[in-house]
Amino acid sequence: MGVQNWTYILVGVTFAIYIGIAIWSRASSTKDFYVAGGGVSPLANGMATAADWMSAASFISMAGIISFAGYDGAVYLMGWTGGYVLLALLLAPYLRKFGKFTVPDFIGDRYYSKVARFVAVLCALLVSFTYVAGQMRGVGIVFSRFLEVDINTGVIIGMLIVLFYAVLGGMKGITYTQVAQYCVLIFAFMLPAIFISIQMTGNPIPQLGFGDTLSDGSGTYLLDKLDGLSAELGFSEYTEGSKTMIDVFAITLALMVGTAGLPHVIVRFFTVKRVKDARKSAGIALLLIVILYTTAPAVAAFARTNLIETVSNKPYAEVPEWFKKWEETKLISFTDKNGDGHIQYVKGDAYLKDENGKFDFQSPNNSTKNELYVDRDIMVLANPEIARLPNWVIALVAAGGLAAALSTAAGLLLVISSSVSHDLIKKIIKPSISEHGELLAARLSAVGAVCVAGYFGINPPGFVAAVVALAFGLAAASFFPAIILGIFYKRMNKEGAIAGMVIGITAMLLYMIKYKLGWFDETVPDKSEWWFGISPEGFGTVAMVLNFIVSIVIMKFTPAPPEDVQEIVENIRIPSGAGEATH
Repeated sequence: MGVQNWTYILVGVTFAIYIGIAIWSRASSTKDFYVAGGGVSPLANGMATAADWMSAASFISMAGIISFAGYDGAVYLMGWTGGYVLLALLLAPYLRKFGKFTVPDFIGDRYYSKVARFVAVLCALLVSFTYVAGQMRGVGIVFSRFLEVDINTGVIIGMLIVLFYAVLGGMKGITYTQVAQYCVLIFAFMLPAIFISIQMTGNPIPQLGFGDTLSDGSGTYLLDKLDGLSAELGFSEYTEGSKTMIDVFAITLALMVGTAGLPHVIVRFFTVKRVKDARKSAGIALLLIVILYTTAPAVAAFARTNLIETVSNKPYAEVPEWFKKWEETKLISFTDKNGDGHIQYVKGDAYLKDENGKFDFQSPNNSTKNELYVDRDIMVLANPEIARLPNWVIALVAAGGLAAALSTAAGLLLVISSSVSHDLIKKIIKPSISEHGELLAARLSAVGAVCVAGYFGINPPGFVAAVVALAFGLAAASFFPAIILGIFYKRMNKEGAIAGMVIGITAMLLYMIKYKLGWFDETVPDKSEWWFGISPEGFGTVAMVLNFIVSIVIMKFTPAPPEDVQEIVENIRIPSGAGEATH
């Protein structure tokens, strides 16, 4: 049976399961919709959090980045995993003790101000929309290759599926759907990794195969071979890094504190009964996430080695079928510049970018000898095909990629809809709204959010992991200082928090627009113009420090918070006695 038929079967079965769960666990109250009724077990919450967390960026794009950037790609691993530890220790239990539904809810009440709540809503929407754009592109890529539709149609199919179970089930439907999605995505990621590890090194554990010798009897280590292949083609050695130490530090820290400030992950800790359960589910989630994150570098190395050996200097007429299939999606392409019919894969651009920053497939860049363009987002999805694994394994990876993208997209849509209905309409615009009216507003805003997310999926501002990294920078620049100071510093007041959030997110946005999107210039400025040598993905660290400084300086010159607020802060740090989440 062909890949496409297997894909229809496996994707169809998994989607039927997700929709069945959504119907079974549909939300009947705002409490069900926002926090799944507050009664989710730590194990289910840990699995749902892991699925919420492991987005298309983790599943599709992270190994892709590592396979092209080598050692430099490790910053994503360190930042995203370290951030989870930070979240579990510093934030989750305290926010659960505070007992609110959303991050803007915490900020609005802790800083006793509708303005603070409004600023937090804007930040939550900005972070969530930036993040969800990456997920929708991931969905489009999977559909375009495996269901052989164009990327835009793929995005629209994904939008409709997410819309169905997010709008119907709310957090309750999403939580139990994400438990199923975790099982699908981890199985889909690990199975091909184990097969390819046995194929290349004879070792069934990919994490060990990564550092093992090849099974061809040569005694050469996999990484040594990959270093040699990379150097031959003019790329820097795979195990050598080219980023500066300050940029590595800045990106890692921005991803860490961005994780700890991500609204769709934080809200998961309000779905459990007790503070102890919030800690437990964070620990379970971390263990479940580590399975994928420790495997990603191995998958990246296997995919890169296989790609180079399969296509480099091979006749184009003899390329395998998978190459032709991916060519149809325009995510891999070959231009025969010297007319010899062989694929020259060396360092350099295969294509010029047009004025919109997109690859112009009509005008090959003849100043370089490279004839192959490979989009890094395809590496995980194409990996089992390159390694000639059975068709059902290839289809399983497609189902896993969709599970990863859809689980995170659903969590983000819930943040967007609850920010609009609960924090904006209920708490600021119309406090007298009925529970039924609030639930309706939440569902309608989820519909609007899906449409915007779909637009970004069709017109993405970059490859998946880069877009997602910018969302982390925005979360680091805005939420993290406000939440940390709100929990651990009684004297922190509304004036300081509001000023800090506004300055932090504005600085991050301006830097991102100038150095990532190039809106202020005719072209995107190069590395030599970066401030302190820090890339846009790492600038969240600078913006966060700026937020802290502004918050504390302004707090010193403005009145202290009311006594009752200081008392609440005192109580948050006593772990026992948390009631249910309320609104």
